[in-house]
Amino acid sequence: MVPMLHRRAALIGLGGLASLWAVPVVVAGQTTGVLAWTPKALTQDQARTLAAACERIVPATDTPGAIAAGVPQFIDRQLAEWFEPPEAERLRAGLVRLDAEARARAGAPFAALPAARQDALLREAEAEGQAAAKHLQPHWFLSLREMTTVGYFTSEPGATKALRYDPVPGDYRGCVPLKDIGRGWATA
Repeated sequence: MVPMLHRRAALIGLGGLASLWAVPVVVAGQTTGVLAWTPKALTQDQARTLAAACERIVPATDTPGAIAAGVPQFIDRQLAEWFEPPEAERLRAGLVRLDAEARARAGAPFAALPAARQDALLREAEAEGQAAAKHLQPHWFLSLREMTTVGYFTSEPGATKALRYDPVPGDYRGCVPLKDIGRGWATA
């Protein structure tokens, strides 16, 4: 006698089969670094490398990381609209070099490497950048780090979740005696 299959059990079984099919696609999408945005000044490979590097510079912790804050898109927009051509080319060439180093050493694109390997390559690039700075020479990594920091802390998540945001520094109370306020305020 064949047991009767209920609709609910059949749907659960089909759902399980569908999820088994979807898991490799999702994992493959994560390792290839499918972009959710269209770069203006970068190639797809450069944009994936940029996104992975930005996320290692400002990783997600209890606050959003660089990708969630839109930092890669910010940097791409700055490259397209604001950077001087030689400066933009230096950063693009640095991203290409970073990806080439990852492929040569680990056999995979930078964006697909584990965080520890990405960090090691970025530390090397930072050391190169610091050595170049001692000789007053520009370096792509220093620009990347600066743009990542600026992009993050001027984004809404960076300004409101990583920093304390106070849109107005207190109530306005005119004509208050100085003895009620105490010391005055100073800004740097």
